Amino acid sequence: MARAKDGTIHYAGAEGGWGSMRGMALVAGAERPSADALKTLAKQNKPGGMMCTSCAWTKPAKPHMFEFCENGAKATLWDLTTRRATPEFFAQHTLTELRGWSDHDLEQAGRLTNPMRYDRATDKYLPCTWDEAYRAIGKKLRGYNPKSTIFYASGKASLETSYAWALFARLYGHNNLPDSSNMCHETTSVALKSTIGAPVGTCVLEDFEHCDAIFFFGQNTGTNSPRFIHTLTAARKRGAKIVTFNPIREKGLLEFRNPQSLQMVTGGKTEISHQYYQLKPGSDISAMLGIAKHVLAEEDRRGGVIDRAFIAEHTHGFEEFAEKVRSTSWETIEAETGLPRADLIAAAEVYIQAESAIGIWGMGLTQHVGGYDNVAGVVNLMLLRGNIGRLGAGVSPVRGHSNVQGQRTVGISEKPELVPLDQLSEQYGFQPPRDEGYTTVTGCEAIAKGEINAFLGLGGNFLRAVPDHRVMEKAWTGMGLTVQIATKLNRGHLFCGETAYLLPTLVRSERDVRDGMPQVVTMEDSLSCIHGSIGEAKPASPHLQPELAIVAGIAKAALDPNPNVPWEAWSNDYALVRDAIEATYPDKFKDFNQRLFTPGGFFKGNSARDRNWKTESGKAEFTVPSHLNATGFADADGVYRLMTLRSNDQFNTTVYGYSDRLRGIEGKRDVLLISPREMERAGLKEGQRVALVGDDSDGVDRVVEGLEVLPFNLPEGCVAGYYPELNPLIALGHHDGASKTPAAKSVPVRIRA
Repeated sequence: MARAKDGTIHYAGAEGGWGSMRGMALVAGAERPSADALKTLAKQNKPGGMMCTSCAWTKPAKPHMFEFCENGAKATLWDLTTRRATPEFFAQHTLTELRGWSDHDLEQAGRLTNPMRYDRATDKYLPCTWDEAYRAIGKKLRGYNPKSTIFYASGKASLETSYAWALFARLYGHNNLPDSSNMCHETTSVALKSTIGAPVGTCVLEDFEHCDAIFFFGQNTGTNSPRFIHTLTAARKRGAKIVTFNPIREKGLLEFRNPQSLQMVTGGKTEISHQYYQLKPGSDISAMLGIAKHVLAEEDRRGGVIDRAFIAEHTHGFEEFAEKVRSTSWETIEAETGLPRADLIAAAEVYIQAESAIGIWGMGLTQHVGGYDNVAGVVNLMLLRGNIGRLGAGVSPVRGHSNVQGQRTVGISEKPELVPLDQLSEQYGFQPPRDEGYTTVTGCEAIAKGEINAFLGLGGNFLRAVPDHRVMEKAWTGMGLTVQIATKLNRGHLFCGETAYLLPTLVRSERDVRDGMPQVVTMEDSLSCIHGSIGEAKPASPHLQPELAIVAGIAKAALDPNPNVPWEAWSNDYALVRDAIEATYPDKFKDFNQRLFTPGGFFKGNSARDRNWKTESGKAEFTVPSHLNATGFADADGVYRLMTLRSNDQFNTTVYGYSDRLRGIEGKRDVLLISPREMERAGLKEGQRVALVGDDSDGVDRVVEGLEVLPFNLPEGCVAGYYPELNPLIALGHHDGASKTPAAKSVPVRIRA
């Protein structure tokens, strides 16, 4: 742990380098991975190899010698552990006892090996057969109103499994298909759909080779998508400027030491961000208005700054947006952001001088009550200078889970208007439901009210990832059926409905052989490219089933036979599922089976990239923000804006270890990060234990106790701590207004000493 002059802790090194090597070695030592792990890593993210189960950053056509990052390697080592959670393990522990274990220790029990059913009398999981599980689950589902059930999907499931899962739900009779996008980037999908007519980013990898500037908002590349740093490093070396807005000075956007270069020997490093601005959490709207204000002022002064021809031909709403920009004073913008006018003008000058610019964002924009305005604000900036729909320019959200974007592409959506239901009806001979289904938030609200009979989870750790943990855990056991398809034990598996099954599946790196033929699965990356993936590692147990076979097994038990839906054939030949996907989405998946291992993936297309604006007006939309900050609550004495964070030793709810190296925090997660000035104002001392108390006005008591105060470089008026440990402080009602994405990046809290 290093110390700055003001006493705050930080990491003195660069992202990458020997620190990354040490991080991977620690996980390898803890997991004792199988001999197949090194073979998998050698081919990871390369054509003909296994596509990483960590982030969704794209896979280049010409990969590096080692095309994996620290967190990608950790994910593979974690999957290919030699630890096992066998029936003997479950015989030794009640679920009540296991609830006292940490997230890390639960997953360290190892890979699940057998299908298990919950026995309420003994409070333990007991082994069962696959046929028994399928029959019991199918029987329960046949007795429920389909609309009282939820089929959740995490972002790892392949395109083939996701397509089958979504079809199963609709054949059964509902659109209750929340997924992990609801918890992180749904705001992106909603905002981009309404502003540019396409729900995903417009960039491809080639754009980063031609851009002159990259603007980052609320995205932590070093922890969440480290392979992206290679792309950023190349851009910086050829002269592109990177401007970053983030309340925390994250190492991955400050400097990088390439583990695959001489920098490992010489100690050299590459500066990533040309300018880095620590604004108040939730104030990105005002920061973007400030940049636009200077851009318009320069246009008024000398002309030729904005792209008037593009604006006239391709956009709608410019005058209303320009009026909002001009009428918002610099004093207001400075007060909202905590940044001086000169900083925002300097950022605007970079934008003005760049021929082509790219806007990047992550959950630092999407997870706010005003998240829609955040994302729409990036679109506004790019539209000013025609930076959407040409080489080297565009909007590029960075997604988390490795196939979370692809799941939406093939039908996992609670919004029926986003799915080709008429085509599905013709293809499979049924009438799909047309009513809107549950999102993560509305699904949780329905569970809390006792309105849901069954929850089926295709991977993930839903109960741990959602807001209001204690409310949800209490309500969870009131359901009649809970089914979890999983690879390892997590906290969500310890709360069971009246009937509950835990069904173990293969990981992506393991051999998936059906009828003697190795099977390929596919996924879509953040840049809308589709990649094939094939696993070669020995399965952790002979009793495991592939995800697609499990979905087919449950569907056959729950549904009447349909001659148009060959579940058995699909589960034994994934190429048949890809043929079905191509038939449903011919514009995106033409010649799907022939293009599985295209170097760099094959691009599914993007209408906005072609300047074909599928919006209500037929043009790209400038929008006027309804608020100047996205927090959704007013500042008050003693109320802080809480940001929840992932550590460097974590992917979503999976905690690999207790080293948040890139922030200088080791061996602990029960921490409260706060600036020295705020510590002094609150009368706090380093190392003191405090509680955080939620400040929502809904009458629910929310508190997390035992947090250690650590001085950290943060803007005034905010604090930070780890997800999911601080999720109990987030109210279900605290979410983006348009997408219902939980607002985990600006939660109102008070400190109780």
